[in-house]
Amino acid sequence: MSALRSLLRTAHFKYAPVAQFHATSNCSGAKVAVVLSGCGVYDGTEIHEASARGGAEVQMFAPDVSQMHVIDHSKGQPMETESRNVLSESARIARGNITDLAKLSVSNHDAVIFPGGFGAAKNLSTFAVDGKDCEVNEEVERVLKDFHKAGKPIGLCCISPVLAAKVLPRVDVTVGHEEEEGGKWPYAGTTQAITALGAKHTAHVDPKNKVVTTPAFMCDTKLHLIFDGIGAMVNDVLKLSGK
Repeated sequence: MSALRSLLRTAHFKYAPVAQFHATSNCSGAKVAVVLSGCGVYDGTEIHEASARGGAEVQMFAPDVSQMHVIDHSKGQPMETESRNVLSESARIARGNITDLAKLSVSNHDAVIFPGGFGAAKNLSTFAVDGKDCEVNEEVERVLKDFHKAGKPIGLCCISPVLAAKVLPRVDVTVGHEEEEGGKWPYAGTTQAITALGAKHTAHVDPKNKVVTTPAFMCDTKLHLIFDGIGAMVNDVLKLSGK
């Protein structure tokens, strides 16, 4: 057992330095905060979205709260007897190098990015249950308002643009198309909720508010196309950061 502990400590030391965005282009000097909501598409962060990135220095955060529920991803069903913590689960994606969202300071970062996954609608907010009448986690709301007030860019993937639509006035976002188009856009109804929140549903980039969004897995399409969209979002966030 002592040998196992030693191995784990060594592995953590070797592989858990400040994470880096990987890119084919030159690395930006931007320092980007990434806010996670757990681990796994149906009850946390969509893992592909959390790992599709561009060139920047990254620090990962998550709120220290309980998940709304735990999903058995092999069955797509809730596990009634299980309870998990969002920060602990997010640490799986961050390889242990994660910080409580309450400690995120806008002064230490040039931009913030929220990957998608149902955790954004279940753990970072109550959108999955309450729709347009949802509440946003108080630390998530603080972070969004702090970056907006500081004029620093905010990137949001997949379902997470609803967080900005709820918190920021008259923001312009996109989660895809307003019609299902034969199942290609299975969550098309989200656009109506965004409009009901007072946001405008059109743009990939809202230069006035420095908000950049991409539909990602809101669209039923090939993985490389989703990665391309996330990459474009990250690149626009970095451009807006001026780094």
